[in-house]
Amino acid sequence: MPTRPESAVAPDASAKTKALLADLWRRNRPVIEARLATLELAAAADPLPSQLRAEALDAAHKLSGSLGMFGFEEGTAIARQIEELLDAAEPDRALLASLGKQLRDTLLPSA
Repeated sequence: MPTRPESAVAPDASAKTKALLADLWRRNRPVIEARLATLELAAAADPLPSQLRAEALDAAHKLSGSLGMFGFEEGTAIARQIEELLDAAEPDRALLASLGKQLRDTLLPSA
């Protein structure tokens, strides 16, 4: 039985994959926005309570682990920087706020 050349299959499969990822992004957007809000709360807190710090660290970790799947390599790098900041003894909250804004602008440019 003859098979179709891979080039004939790839565009259809690619379009389906993109559509599935777009739908997954749409369904996960509220979770992404909640994680961004947690990071923003942590950046604004003075002092930073340990519970909020732990929640923000968890949010940054989850973002850095998942954003690449959606094609946000830059977002992954920013989330990793935030994770490292939150893991420091005294996080630079000005830098944390700046990175949080940069991450929001990268992920939700029209928001």
